[in-house]
Amino acid sequence: MQGIQGHRLRSEIDEQPAALARLLGRRGEVVSAARRIRAFRPDWVCIAARGTSDNAARYAQYLLGAHNGLGVGLAVPSLFTVYGAPPRLGRALTIGISQSGKSPDVVSVVEEARQQGGATLAITNDPSSPLAAAAEAVIALDVGVERSIAATKTYTAELLALAMLSAAIESDPQRWEVLEHVPEWVSAALAGAGDLAGAAAMRDSDRFLVVGRGFNYCTAFEIALKMKETGYVLAEPYSPPDLLHGPVAMIESGFPVVLVAPSGRASGDTVALLDLLAQRRARVVALSDRSEVLERAQLPVPLPRNVPEWVSPIVSVVPGQLFASALAVARGFDPDAPRGLSKVTLTH
Repeated sequence: MQGIQGHRLRSEIDEQPAALARLLGRRGEVVSAARRIRAFRPDWVCIAARGTSDNAARYAQYLLGAHNGLGVGLAVPSLFTVYGAPPRLGRALTIGISQSGKSPDVVSVVEEARQQGGATLAITNDPSSPLAAAAEAVIALDVGVERSIAATKTYTAELLALAMLSAAIESDPQRWEVLEHVPEWVSAALAGAGDLAGAAAMRDSDRFLVVGRGFNYCTAFEIALKMKETGYVLAEPYSPPDLLHGPVAMIESGFPVVLVAPSGRASGDTVALLDLLAQRRARVVALSDRSEVLERAQLPVPLPRNVPEWVSPIVSVVPGQLFASALAVARGFDPDAPRGLSKVTLTH
């Protein structure tokens, strides 16, 4: 079987430590945006995003809620572009997250928020994009051109940008010290995962569950998206509680489950979930730094130890990107060229 080495997607996955290190060098830009936000004192945060960037918004719901006391809601762009009935955003911080910064519906949310007098911020890889022009403040991801259709380095950069913003709003030097270690933790995750050739054992499966909780709820969504985009499988993301409220009925002998379970406060129910998966004789792909989790998986994928939970999504998604790529290749598909997709999707 051909491996994932040599694919453009793999090379961009490997670029992530360097790309994240460059973004950390833009600390002044982030601190400036945070200063505006603190002065505005928003009541809540509204995030406009699509696709992969939506999953970054899910991370922000936990991050800004846990560390900054801000409730975060995801915008409904159709209220702006289809129904002409935008909600009140005058006391909100509205953040538009988009790799290209070109999607009209995301831009329209930020434009409306600014017209209403709310605070606005763009997080994008293109500081000359329409989204950047629409917002008062901009955080440029600075990861370089991403040529693969499936986003990898732009996604982890979006997460890091949000983590930097949260740290800057809180103005806690210890959190900045943690962020400085993120590139090396991502490098360690890449080294530990290898090429994930074991994904070939699941090439005949076309249904998967991807499970993650807390800060890594977004990781479950993002890994599932990558599996759909590149391997054309039905991959459904759930938190453990949501899984138990019905979807667990799908699990039968041989059913593949990708479990994202780094150490942290949200990992308390992992062992009970593994007991259930063992009873159902599911096949488990486990992304974890915990030996008691890895030992019970059919495909164990080690994560680096001692990564604080609040930055772990930036690290734990990387082996998931590799798994999705390896699965696509094992199924006979080219992960660099997902059928019917283009790099920039313009939705209204």
